[in-house]
Amino acid sequence: MEGDCLSCIKYLMFVFNFLIFLGGSFLLGVGVWVLVDPTGFREIVAANPLLFTGVYIILAMGGMLFLLGFLGCCGAIRENKCLLFFFFMLILLIFLAELAAAILAFIFREHLTREYFTKELKLHYPSSSYNNTDVFTSTWNAIMTTFDCCGVNSPEDFKESRFRLINPNDMVPAACCQRAGLPRDMAYHRQEQCLSGNMMFRNNKGCYSAVVDYFELYIYVAGALAIVVLTIELFAMVFAMCLFRGIQ
Repeated sequence: MEGDCLSCIKYLMFVFNFLIFLGGSFLLGVGVWVLVDPTGFREIVAANPLLFTGVYIILAMGGMLFLLGFLGCCGAIRENKCLLFFFFMLILLIFLAELAAAILAFIFREHLTREYFTKELKLHYPSSSYNNTDVFTSTWNAIMTTFDCCGVNSPEDFKESRFRLINPNDMVPAACCQRAGLPRDMAYHRQEQCLSGNMMFRNNKGCYSAVVDYFELYIYVAGALAIVVLTIELFAMVFAMCLFRGIQ
């Protein structure tokens, strides 16, 4: 009976880790393709610091899942204590890192308030002569154009800000201007009106509300997914240790 139980755990671990291995291989493939793609996609990604950083995050996640799946598959099917031990330690490190991240997120949650983002925007946007090359400025521009919003609370956030000191003739950045499908000459005229402070041609909703509204559903999904992942990791550690102890 004990042998049947260990055999079941063994094959469950193999199937589970084979899926992880495939997922890691897919992420690695996507990351490498973006970096070496000869059709110009790499230049598009490289032009946006957020996307370029995201590619390396995908590569790191893919590599970690690839290694995790490989160790789990080989350790289970070959009944190798050394591989199972490394698999257990890697899962444990990931589990502890996730717990640490959750604790830090709770401790520094006050940094996610409207007041904090408003202060940072007023002091640091744009970071370098409004040339959109720095990460802080390009990130805010991407947020404002993606969510059709302006400032943290409203366009009024740019009053008495670094932006107004650098651009005294503009009331808001160009990223705040509406971009409904218009001919180029009309779009340029509207942007001029927008920069001069005309409310009809700019986005008047604050980005804090726009982002929270958009991600409200996904926040709960992400929380539920995090709980599921932590539970799976706990079971993976238990199965690995049971198999490790059961191997003669």
